Amino acid sequence: MILTALLAVGLAFVHIFAGRLRFLDTIPRSRWLSMAGGVSVAYVFVHLLPELSERQRAFEQNHNGIFVYLENHVYLFALTGLAVFYGLERAANISRRSSRKVGKKDRTSLRIFWLHILSFASYNALIGYLLVHRQEPGATNVLLFAFAMALHFIVNDHGLRENHKRDYDKLGRWILAIAIVFGFLIGQATEIQDMAIGGLFAFVAGGVILNVLKEELPEERESRFWAFALGAAGYALVLLIAD
Repeated sequence: MILTALLAVGLAFVHIFAGRLRFLDTIPRSRWLSMAGGVSVAYVFVHLLPELSERQRAFEQNHNGIFVYLENHVYLFALTGLAVFYGLERAANISRRSSRKVGKKDRTSLRIFWLHILSFASYNALIGYLLVHRQEPGATNVLLFAFAMALHFIVNDHGLRENHKRDYDKLGRWILAIAIVFGFLIGQATEIQDMAIGGLFAFVAGGVILNVLKEELPEERESRFWAFALGAAGYALVLLIAD
């Protein structure tokens, strides 16, 4: 419990202090952001999705009926996570474009700001919850998860700050930081079935993939493929050794 509590607080501090990493605000895109995105995606594909697959097979051997149907479609949760965050990004882009057309500052409307912040707060709370309820027990697994999520939060923080400007610095980052600790506390007080844990991890997997790629793919950001590939390959190697 002490380790997971410290990690939850540490992840909260990522959102609070990530804005001070001004060297990340560059075009071409900072190699460190691209590398952080590679690490996050590597964790999903090398560690998280194989865990979900193994859990699915084990569940099928011991259950039947509607529960097996849901578990067979655990990847629908990943698709849902990807689709949800794609929708949020599209809403932010449309809002910023509308603001520019009417001569306002290049940032989202207040409505879209709150939609983004509340959605990402729920996402962060979910990650805080999953710090407690891991698919695989052990200090090594929780440290690998927390490290990947810390770098993922840096990538998310950069994107949210770009969309929401001062509103994010003044309020948004604090809400997201508190949400992580809140999720951790809920995790300490409650426990849900293994099947539900698998679904939650799948949703996070979809969210990680979309949130990383939406930052890396736009041409105007001039992302650094070699840094992304290095981060992905390096962390994949770490995960394979740890297994």
